[in-house]
Amino acid sequence: MTELLLDAREVRVQFGGLTAVNDVSFAVPERSIVSIIGPNGAGKTTLFNLITGHIPLDEGTVYFKGIDTTRLAPHRICRLGMGRSFQRANIFPRLTVFQNIQAALLAHKGKSLTFLKPVESFFREETGEILKRVGLKEFAETTSGSLSYGFQKQLELGIALASDPELLLLDEPTAGMSAQETRQTIELIGRITKEKGLTLLFTEHDMEVVFSISQRILVLHQGRLIAEGTPDEVRNNAEVRKVYLGESR
Repeated sequence: MTELLLDAREVRVQFGGLTAVNDVSFAVPERSIVSIIGPNGAGKTTLFNLITGHIPLDEGTVYFKGIDTTRLAPHRICRLGMGRSFQRANIFPRLTVFQNIQAALLAHKGKSLTFLKPVESFFREETGEILKRVGLKEFAETTSGSLSYGFQKQLELGIALASDPELLLLDEPTAGMSAQETRQTIELIGRITKEKGLTLLFTEHDMEVVFSISQRILVLHQGRLIAEGTPDEVRNNAEVRKVYLGESR
C-alpha cells in the first residue's frame, strides 16, 4: 500500500481581508508526481510557502511523513526531507556553480568554518556527483550569475537536491524558458525523480508540461481547490474548463 508523504488538511491563510488559501486539503502519495495549476493569483505559491513553513497558517494542519510540521521553521522541515525551489532562481550569483552546490551541502550537513581544514575541501565528491546529475559538471568553475536562465534553474535544482530530499517542491520550474529549455528541464526533472525515487510536487503554467508528466493534478482558483484528479479527469472537468481554460461550456 502506498503511504502518504504529505497530507495537508483544511489549510487556510488570510492577508488583511483577502483569503489567499481557503480550506485546501490534499495528499501526496509517496513516489508520485503531483502538479498544482491555476490562474495567476490562485494561491499556488502561497500554498507552497505554507507547506514549507515560510508563511504561518491561520488554520489547518500539515503532516509530512506523519509528522505535524504546521509550526516548524523552514530549516527544520527541510531537514526532515523536504526540498524546495522558487519561482525566481535562488542562487549565489557571485559564487561558482561548484561553490553554490558545496555551500548547500555544508548547510545541510551542519558544517561550519574550521581552522583545521579549509572549507573548500568538504564534500567535493558529493558536489561533483550533484553537478553531474543536473548536467552542470562542465560549468563547475563558472560564476553562476553568468549562466543562462535555464542553467541557473538547473543549478537551483542541484541546490535543492543537496538537502537530500524525499519530497521535492518546484515552483514554476520552466517559467521564462524557451521551448527547448523547457523540454530539456522537464526531461531532467523526470530522470532525476525516477533515479532517486523522489516524490515531486510542482506548480506550472505550461499545460503541455503539466499533462505530460503529472500523475495527479490539483486545480486552484481564488484560493480554493476546485478540482483534483488524473490528467484526463482534470482536462474533462467542466468547472476547470470554465475558470482556467477559458471555455464557456
